[in-house]
Formats: sequence, structure tokens, C-alpha cells
Amino acid sequence: MRAPPSSTAERPFDAVIALPFGPFGIRADVGEVTELVFLPPGSTLVAPRNDTAWAAADGLQAWLADPRQAFAVPLARRGTPFQQRVWAQIGTIPPGATATYGQLAGRLGSAPRAVGQACGANPFPLIVPCHRVTSAAGIGGFANARDGWLLAVKRWLLAHEGAV
Repeated sequence: MRAPPSSTAERPFDAVIALPFGPFGIRADVGEVTELVFLPPGSTLVAPRNDTAWAAADGLQAWLADPRQAFAVPLARRGTPFQQRVWAQIGTIPPGATATYGQLAGRLGSAPRAVGQACGANPFPLIVPCHRVTSAAGIGGFANARDGWLLAVKRWLLAHEGAV
């Protein structure tokens, strides 16, 4: 008999939806989203399996239509206190704007690398808009990637929001 999953990353997705930039996974418990995940091209879509996953899918579609739209489904409390502080700062960056890892680090009394690591650990991309955080020299990484399809997603998201 297999042991129950020890983290949300081991659980199957409660939905995998098609978004303009590719498949997007949703994990949800009763009443709250536990994780959102960019998935590689070609990932199999999964219809929402519970009411919270349905609500999250609808909320993500509304967010895509208007990035200023508030996401109405509660998010599970995740991360270390430092990560939560970084994610809260990221949440203050408005659609169409960006901030650098260094700028956020300055606000938090931290280091850019630590901010980048917290960005990479973000369990709620799009809702906690880590795509709006860039390096001082360019676009920076995204979701722990420095190249490939994830950076194409970041570029799409920034263009969608009108960030230059």
C-alpha cells in the first residue's frame, strides 16, 4: 500500500485547464486552492473534479480577461514567513508594471537571490504575479527556469498585461 502524499506536489491535479500560454494545473481542497502550476506543452487536460477547482478555473479565466480582477477563491496558507513577505510584496506590483529582484530585496531588507528563490517557490503563480519580477539586466528567470517554455510564458504574461 502506498503512503499518502506528503506534499501537494505529489497529489494529482484537481484540474488541468488550457490557457492561452499552455496547460495550467490546479490543486484544490474543499474551499481553498492549494497550488497552481505551469505545465509543459502537451500535458493532458483534466476537467475540474470539485467545486473549488471549478471556481479556480473560472477565476483564472476572469483574471486573464482582466489582470486587475481579484481572484475570489481563497488560497491555502503556504511558505515560510520570509516567502510570505516576498509574495505579499509581489502582490503590490500592479498589472503592466514590473519590479526587479533587487528592488524587492531593498524593500524587504534582504538579498536579490533570496527574493528570486522565494519567487521560484511561489505556489500561486498568476495570482501572486511573480512574472512581474525581473532582473536588473532583463527578464530574469521564471518558475525556477532560465530558458525554454517557461520564459516564453513569462514573456506572454508581461505582454498580455502591457508591461514593457
